[in-house]
Amino acid sequence: MDWSLHVITDRNLARGKSHLQVAQAAIEGGATVIQLRDKEASTRELIEAGLALRKLTLERGVAFIVNDRVDVALAVEADGVHVGQEDMPANLARKLMGSNRIVGVSVSTVEEALQAEADGADYVSASPVFTTPTKPDAPSPTGLEGLRLIAGVVHIPVIAIGGINEENVEEVIKAGADGVAVISAVVAAPDITAAAKALREKIAMARRER
Repeated sequence: MDWSLHVITDRNLARGKSHLQVAQAAIEGGATVIQLRDKEASTRELIEAGLALRKLTLERGVAFIVNDRVDVALAVEADGVHVGQEDMPANLARKLMGSNRIVGVSVSTVEEALQAEADGADYVSASPVFTTPTKPDAPSPTGLEGLRLIAGVVHIPVIAIGGINEENVEEVIKAGADGVAVISAVVAAPDITAAAKALREKIAMARRER
């Protein structure tokens, strides 16, 4: 499993592009995980988008995760689901998803990270590392030191998210993240493929140097 670059779709930032168009461009640039996130879509719309993304990600050998919705993840046979602290508890998500699918959990403290690991999470997203405009209700930023603390206590991959871009991604990887998840840095970029490619190159560079 390559956790390097998660690209999370967001229709409000996508300059009129569909979830599928965003994913196609991001994968072309090197995204290793595509996460479908659309809190405004109906269940039917999510399933239609999810089925298209499932087909694309299978063809391209990229992991596919659905945000929040275990039912949609199962319906479209996604690789996994990602839940937050206010969503379905991770242990229940694990029970429903089974042992062969991925469960990711958003955490902002060491305690939440340890609980997620105990509940069967395959990875945690340390969030937000920096202030992010795409999630105004997010908890206070963990900062790089908070990210280091979380990465130091769990034995599962830690994905950093929140305010990560081409300028700060290297220090995030050096702080212990196994990968990063981004929305605006890629989805809102004029050239999605170029933005994803630039991030992948900086992630690879930071790994060589740490």
